[in-house]
Amino acid sequence: MSDHLQSESVRVDIALPSLLQSHADGQSCIPVMASTLQGCFDALFAKHPLLQRHLFTESGQQRPHVLFFHNEDNTRWLDSLNIPVREGDTLTILQAVSGG
Repeated sequence: MSDHLQSESVRVDIALPSLLQSHADGQSCIPVMASTLQGCFDALFAKHPLLQRHLFTESGQQRPHVLFFHNEDNTRWLDSLNIPVREGDTLTILQAVSGG
C-alpha cells in the first residue's frame, strides 16, 4: 500500500456472541492488532482457529447465518474485507438464531 497509515496495525476489538465464546476461551471481546478487516480475521483465527469454521465456509465465503459489523456497517455489502481499520474500531460478530 502506498499510504503508510493504511499499513500500520491498530487495535480493533472483536465482539463475539455467546454461542461462539466457548471457541475463544470464554471471551466475549478479543482485541487484535491489524490494518484491515481481513487482517482482523487473520489475527482472530491465529489466536482461536476453531472460530474460522463457524464464520466462513471451506471455500472462504462468509456463512449465511453470520453477520459482521465494522462499527455500524454490515460488511456483507462490501466488495472485500481488505478495507483499512482505525484505532478503536469494533468488529461485531452476530449469529442468527432460529426456532420457535
